[in-house]
Amino acid sequence: HAGLYSWQHLQGSGREVVYLPVDAHGQLDLQALEDTLESGDVSLLSIMHANNETGSLQPVAEAGDMARERGILFHVDAVQTFGKVPVHSAVLNADAVSISAHKINGPKGVGALYLRSGTAIEPLMHGGDHEGGLRAGTENVAGIVGFGRASQLCQQQLDQGPEQWRRLRDNLEAGLSSSVDDIVINGQGGPRLMNTSSIAFTGVESEAVVMGLDLAGIAVSSGSACASSTTAPSHVLLAMGLEPRIAASSVRFSIGQSNDQREIDQVVEAVLEVVTRLRALSVF
Repeated sequence: HAGLYSWQHLQGSGREVVYLPVDAHGQLDLQALEDTLESGDVSLLSIMHANNETGSLQPVAEAGDMARERGILFHVDAVQTFGKVPVHSAVLNADAVSISAHKINGPKGVGALYLRSGTAIEPLMHGGDHEGGLRAGTENVAGIVGFGRASQLCQQQLDQGPEQWRRLRDNLEAGLSSSVDDIVINGQGGPRLMNTSSIAFTGVESEAVVMGLDLAGIAVSSGSACASSTTAPSHVLLAMGLEPRIAASSVRFSIGQSNDQREIDQVVEAVLEVVTRLRALSVF
C-alpha cells in the first residue's frame, strides 16, 4: 500500500505493534520499555537515535542492553545522528543500524544498513545475489562513492562542526527568546541534537510562518520532510504532551556546516517580522 509507514505495513501483515511513550523532552520512557519487553513475545525493537523534528536524543545504549539481554532484535535509525554525533553506542548494542547520505551533504537516495554478523533479514528485492544476497540489482556505484566521500569529509570536521552548530543553535534560540514573545522551545532541557531546534510561535499557524520565511529566502519546515504532505499537528509533539494549538504552531530549524552567525541574525530578524505580522492578522 502506497504511503504506509513501516509499522502500518507490519500491522497490516498481522503483527502487533506497541508504541512506547515519551516524556515532555521527547525521550523514551525506559520503564515503559522494560515493562513491554517483560510482558510477552517481542521480536523487534526499533528506535530513532535522534528524532527528526525535535532533535531529541534517545537512550539507545540502555535500550540496546535491555534488548540483547532478552535476545530481541534491535534496530536503530541513526539517519539524523550519523556525521553529527558518534554512533558507536548505537552500533555496539544494535543488530541493525540505518544511515543516509543526504543528511551529511552526500547524494540523495543513497543509504546504508549496518548488520551485526549473523543477523538474518528478508531482502526487500529478489532476483540476484548482489550485496550478499540482501539487495538484488546493479549497485549505484556513483552514489556509493559519493556517500563514502561525504562520510570522510564528515569525519574530518567532527572535531569542530558539532560545537559550531551547537553555538549557532543556542544563539538562534536565545535571539528568538529575547525578541519574540510567547514562544516554546520544544524538548529544551533534555538531550538534543546540536543542530536542530523545534520552536512553537503561539497564535500563528506553522505553515504561515514557513511561507513567510520562504519569501524572505529562509528555508525551514513545519515538521519532518516525511510528513510534509499533511497539515495535521505533529504526532511527535502531541506525544510529548503539547497542546494541539502549540504543536500546530511549531517550526523546525536545522543548522548546517555552511551556516554562520550572520545568517542566524538574519533569521531572528525575519522571524520577528513574520510572526509579528501574522499575529496582527490572527483571529486567535
